[in-house]
Amino acid sequence: MISQLVRRLFMPIAILSLAVVGVLLCATPVIAQESSVNYTYSEIHDRDFSHKDLAGAVFAAADARGANFAGSDLSHSILTKAIFLDTNLAGANLTGSLMDRVNLNNANLTNAILQEIVATSTTFAGATITGADFSNAILDRYQAYLLCKRADGINPTTGVSTRDSLGCKYK
Repeated sequence: MISQLVRRLFMPIAILSLAVVGVLLCATPVIAQESSVNYTYSEIHDRDFSHKDLAGAVFAAADARGANFAGSDLSHSILTKAIFLDTNLAGANLTGSLMDRVNLNNANLTNAILQEIVATSTTFAGATITGADFSNAILDRYQAYLLCKRADGINPTTGVSTRDSLGCKYK
């Protein structure tokens, strides 16, 4: 009776232990990108970053008003609490970026790729979005509604229409 109780307790513990060891053995360490750039809290307004490789860069709480990021790779960047007011992001790749509480008012997002971004509490008032691709983006419902009111064009790189990428139902 005791041996059965021990088996019942030992077997699940042994299986769980083997599973944990297996996961730990298969895990790979995270390697920091040597080329990633950190502009946290920076005053980078009116600077020219056009056609730069800024993948994985951090712009947390940066002031980038009027900066030029046209044609730049900003994929997987962090823009949390940043000010991108009047910023040129035409043709920029922002795929997979975190844009929590970002001010993109009056920004030029013409033909930008914003696939799989997380843009919570982010504002796009007056932003030009012709040809922008928002496929699989997480946006506040109200911001998506406002963007749909002026969504037009087809992204020349992805071939996706702005309206379709935003899931716009009505004109």
